Order: sequence, then structure tokens, then C-alpha cells
Amino acid sequence: MSEEINQPKRTLKTALNRKFGVSEVQDRERRGRRDDDARGGRKPFRARGESEQREDRRFRDREDRPSRDREGREGREDRPWNRDRRPRRFDDRRGGERSSFGRGGRGGRGADRGAAPVYRQRPEQKEAVFDENLDEQALEARSAQVEAIEDPVSNPPWFKKLIALTTEKGREREGHFLGEGVHVVDELVSHHREIVIAVYVVEGFSDENLIEKINEAEVNLHVLTEEQMKRLSSTVTTQGIIAHCRCASNKPNYEQSRSVLTLVDAVQDPGNLGTLFRTSLGFGSNGMVLGRGTVNPFNPKVVRGSSGTFLRVPFEYDVDLVEHINFLRSKGYTIIASDLHARQSLGEIPARKLRKMAFLVGNEGAGTNQYLIELADETVKIPMSSELESLNVAVAHGILSYEAAKIQEELK
Repeated sequence: MSEEINQPKRTLKTALNRKFGVSEVQDRERRGRRDDDARGGRKPFRARGESEQREDRRFRDREDRPSRDREGREGREDRPWNRDRRPRRFDDRRGGERSSFGRGGRGGRGADRGAAPVYRQRPEQKEAVFDENLDEQALEARSAQVEAIEDPVSNPPWFKKLIALTTEKGREREGHFLGEGVHVVDELVSHHREIVIAVYVVEGFSDENLIEKINEAEVNLHVLTEEQMKRLSSTVTTQGIIAHCRCASNKPNYEQSRSVLTLVDAVQDPGNLGTLFRTSLGFGSNGMVLGRGTVNPFNPKVVRGSSGTFLRVPFEYDVDLVEHINFLRSKGYTIIASDLHARQSLGEIPARKLRKMAFLVGNEGAGTNQYLIELADETVKIPMSSELESLNVAVAHGILSYEAAKIQEELK
């Protein structure tokens, strides 16, 4: 019983000390030191008197030192007030300079207000893309405006008829078209004199050689004012000469033993169609067949794009290509369609099939109609890099025309 009394009680603290490695002897020694300090056995770290003396000395030193704030206020009272003075910023340096990082620097807020800002990079100035050609809506609006003028002096009836030819409806109603430009008029007068009705030039037109050629061809020549020429022109900047002609064309000869034709499916850009005509003429094509949905070949932009040479190429327009393909097949033609998924080129087709060929070219955006491709006898591809998906219709037609011309030359 006495042994249990002498043993220390096992409290929670004792259990925790044992758990975390603190022995009972160390714990008793630590408690003993704390008790001695409390009884006065150990001198405290700082006596009360010393602490008060140190605090008093620290306070007196603060009073003896001159106050910076007080001196600053006294100095500012003597200086005049400056309204332009601004508060200091975090990036200000001594002497009024500012750091060059961030928004400061020579071109930042620290610069003079009257100075021009200095940009790190000048904004790129892109030139506006200016279209020289007037679209169909603008031409129709101008034609309606001219027809509404009732003054017989400035707007005679014959001039109204010419204005009507600048629109699609007017050309279809009258059966005439206008050829604009020096090269176009020269081509029409030299090779198609029979369809030229008259030539109109602006006052002061300086191409004497062309004027002489027109007079030798006995074509009626009329002079217009600059304002009248601008109204007739389909471009913003006119060349000062326009030919008035009848719509006429020669149909292709489908009975030839060797022939190359181009079937045009819904090409709507006049510039592309004009290029197709020039390419066909350059590589000796025997004709073109323009399907429904294709731009009218007598459109002023087509005439100008072909430099007037479109009439040298036999063609038909506004044709149902489905019926015409069946007709060409009955005449011995091999129908060839260009297709991105084709497995052969034009040169890999047997030569016996290429004596009479007609190849399809399609719309700029949608390509050739899939139904027409299925009607074709052969499909070909143009070998090119995989980086490019397709070519422009005029470019593709030029490549096919060149290969077809080589094949025809070998078959002679």
C-alpha cells in the first residue's frame, strides 16, 4: 500500500510525455526550475528600473532630434505654390527623372504634355483595295438615272440606247453590246468589222493610228463629251474609246475528226470567263460550250478580259450541259471531267480516246456539278502539291488545254 502512495500518479500529461519521449525525471527538473524562478531564486532578464530608464532615454532622444516633417513644412511655406506640380509616383527618380520600365520612359506620362507620343511600333497602314470595275447593280442604277433625264440636248434618245447596253437586260433586248478600251476596239475593227456599228471617242483622243484604222475600215466615228464617256464606261477610269457592236458568234464544228472542246459549268466571274476564251484561243481549242448559270459572254468585263478575242473562239452559251453531253457522245467525243479524287492524269488516258475530247471545268467555289462528273467518261486530276486543295478555274483550264494541245500534236 505504501509503495502505491510513493509512486507518481499517472495523469494524462504523464502518458503524453511517455508517448513523445519525455522522461519523468526531465519533467520534474523542468518544473523545479520554473518554481525557483517564481520564488526569486533566479534574477529576471530585465529589471523594472532599467526598463523605465531605457524608455525615458529613448523618448528624450526623440525630442532632441530635429523633426524632418517640421522642417519640410517650414521650407514649403517659403516656396511659391506651383499648380502644375504633380504628386510623386512610385517610378520617379531623384532629379525629376522617371524609370524607363512600364508606362514611363520618354513616351510615357512623365514626358511633356505638348510633345507627340512615341510609339514602339507604328500602326500598319493598309492601302484600300480599289476595284476598277463597276458591278452590275451600279451600272443598272446609273442607266435608270440617265433614262430618267428628259433633256433632249444633254441626253438624246440615241445616247439612252447606248446606256441601256451597259446592263444585262438592255443587251438581251437590243442584241448589241459595247466593247471598251484601245485593245478591244482594235481587235473588233481588225477581225470583226462586220459586227461593228460605230465607234465613240472622247474629245482629244490621241491614238492617231487607231483613228486611222477605224477610218480605213469605214466605221462611223462619233465624238462624246467626257461626262458622256464616263456614263458609258463600265470602269472608273475610262480609256476614252468604245465600240458599239452586234451580238454574234460562230458555233463549234462538231464533225471534225480531231477536236478539243471546253464545257463550262456555271462560271460566274467575268474575268475568269474572259481568261478561258484567251486560253482556248492560245492553245488552238475548237470551241467552248457555256452551260446555264455561266456569265453572259457579251458582258463588258468578259469582253475586256479576253481583249476582244472571245469572238475568234467558236462558242455556244446558255446550253443545257446534260443534253449536250449526250449529243457530244453521239458525235464520238470523250467527256473528261477534272476531279480532285481522280487517279489518273490526262496523259494516262489511251490516245484513241483523245482524238475528240471535251473536258469539263466548273464553278469557282463549288467546282463542277457532281452529276456532270458522273456523266463523264473519264475523270482526271492535275498533279500538284498536297499543300493546296484546288486551283483557280482559269489556271486549271490552262494546264488541261496545254496537255490537250500536246496530245493533239502527237496524234497528227
